[in-house]
Amino acid sequence: MRYSFIVPVFNRPDEVGELLESLTRQTLKDFEVIIVEDGSSTPCKDVCDKYTANLDLHYYLKENSGPGQSRNYGAERAQGEWLIVLDSDVVLPEGYLAAVDDSLKAYPCDAWGGPDAAHESFTPVQKAISYSMTSFFTTGGIRGGSSTQRGGRRGALDKFYPRSFNMGIRHDVYQQLGGFSKMRFGEDIDFSYRIVESGHKTALIPEAWVWHKRRTDLKKFFRQVYNSGIARINLEKRHPGTLKLVHLLPTVFTVGVIALILVSAVGRALMHYVDRDQFYWMCFAPWIPIILYSVIIFIDSSIKNKSLKVGLLSVPAAFTQLMGYGFGFIESWWKRCILKKDEFTAFEKNFYK
Repeated sequence: MRYSFIVPVFNRPDEVGELLESLTRQTLKDFEVIIVEDGSSTPCKDVCDKYTANLDLHYYLKENSGPGQSRNYGAERAQGEWLIVLDSDVVLPEGYLAAVDDSLKAYPCDAWGGPDAAHESFTPVQKAISYSMTSFFTTGGIRGGSSTQRGGRRGALDKFYPRSFNMGIRHDVYQQLGGFSKMRFGEDIDFSYRIVESGHKTALIPEAWVWHKRRTDLKKFFRQVYNSGIARINLEKRHPGTLKLVHLLPTVFTVGVIALILVSAVGRALMHYVDRDQFYWMCFAPWIPIILYSVIIFIDSSIKNKSLKVGLLSVPAAFTQLMGYGFGFIESWWKRCILKKDEFTAFEKNFYK
């Protein structure tokens, strides 16, 4: 067998059904599907049972240990030459696996990743979140450069880092590297760093794109990017030198927005207690860059999504993406770099549940 799809699942039976349905439509059939239920309170076994007649599907239920360890659990039971790791909230176009197969024959590599996109059926909030995670104006490129968009450069890249929502790796390489670490967040980046650091060749396959649903509301989205900000400092500790200037931009943005709001608040206080005209600029001028940035996001997203509603929702989604990441980064920097806590004790309550 050439391919094994590995999908960790936690309380998302409906999404699993859509993913499995898309797998039944693949034009290339040489694959198995391994679903690893990671201690869900709402399991997806009934959903999986509906597809056993059309797919070589294997369902496993285990205690909760996080996505990385669940992928390892599935990899230990996989039979394929290649392991394809997917998030449960993706849907594949029918030519996905054929595109992967064609590319691997033309551009041999040891690991690869593909882009993601928003489907027309996604809710306006999901489309707005997708925009915020891929847009140039929100540093969406930190998620892997051109891999966040359909298209881009084909073939092997010296330092392309696949992400676990859509990545493939040779089974023997996976075993050699020991799979994913016990990190709860950023474990896929950690794994990609180890793939590259060990001298293996990675590649971007632009045609191997998926529809990625992401989070369904801004509260869940904030928690996701907040954890990503936490993970960035932990990744730097594990892989010194991987922290780049672009990773600091959300934090700079966060501090800048807070500073502008504070200046405006001080200006309002001074207008009230001192000379009204003298401090008028302090009250309103700080909002100009915030408003201009919001207008840019609104216009760009409205054009790309062909929807004013999505464009409007993209404004809070962009601020959530940048500031959520920024706040997580600041907390992790304080605990790891200032207080000198180790990775486990710094985030014992919410990082290693």
